[in-house]
Amino acid sequence: MTQTMLALIAEELARIAADKGETLPPVGPDTRFLGGDLPIDSLDLATLLVVLEQRTGQDPFRAGFIQFTTVGELAALYRLDAPTGAA
Repeated sequence: MTQTMLALIAEELARIAADKGETLPPVGPDTRFLGGDLPIDSLDLATLLVVLEQRTGQDPFRAGFIQFTTVGELAALYRLDAPTGAA
């Protein structure tokens, strides 16, 4: 499950980076979103969260923001077997 989410997150990060004319470095579970090697800013991160919601049908932040700093932490927030309407 998490591997699938890691791949989806990496795919979307690559698209965001390409749209900015940047090259995405290798992405793994310990890759930090902000202040690390990724060529993204907070607006790009917000865009990523919207795209993940559209692609998975899930919004793990529906009840409020959950702190995360790495790709692995974000991937763990999504459960592919979770009902899409769960609050």
